[in-house]
Amino acid sequence: MIPAIKEVRFIKSSPDSKSCPQEVYPEYAFVGRSNVGKSSLINFLTNRKKLAKTSTQPGRTRLINHFLVDEQWYLVDLPGYGYAKVSKAERKKFLPLIKDYLSSRTSLTCLFLLIDSRHDPQQNDLEFIRWLGENAIPFALCFTKTDKISASQQKQFFEKFRSTMLQDWEYLPAVFFTSTLNNSGREEILHFIDDTNKQLKESAC
Repeated sequence: MIPAIKEVRFIKSSPDSKSCPQEVYPEYAFVGRSNVGKSSLINFLTNRKKLAKTSTQPGRTRLINHFLVDEQWYLVDLPGYGYAKVSKAERKKFLPLIKDYLSSRTSLTCLFLLIDSRHDPQQNDLEFIRWLGENAIPFALCFTKTDKISASQQKQFFEKFRSTMLQDWEYLPAVFFTSTLNNSGREEILHFIDDTNKQLKESAC
């Protein structure tokens, strides 16, 4: 059974980590290159059509957006990095903003790094993953748009990504395959969040 999400409330949009809400709840953040399907995935996970703003123009998210889920945990929508149809000066702000949030929030429980499953491993994704490891940021890989490729292509893509990562990593973090069109991946991600929250509560006792 998929863990039910009964209530999602928008709390705040923040221009930097210092402006974010108090660290009262576990935080699960979502990030990826522009146009990776982040907003669609967030709406899919929460079963809300317009929680995160979707657009055909990449780079729509420019602030750190906090949503409180069932008064238990924060879903955090981070700006995309990489290509975006914004000014070069503004584009350069995104990655430092993301890294500042990730390195300063002690309540960050897991970062879901979204990867477009249609493309070979991208250099900016691999560099970002390396930075996450160097800074001990807990993260999971979330491969998006799997409906756009066949099952054999998906397997080939994952094996290529896996072999590339294992050049620097001993093992991979948690991996999820998602498609908002085929309704896949939602149950696995929500179970992961639910199980992690239960473990946090048990360890706090």
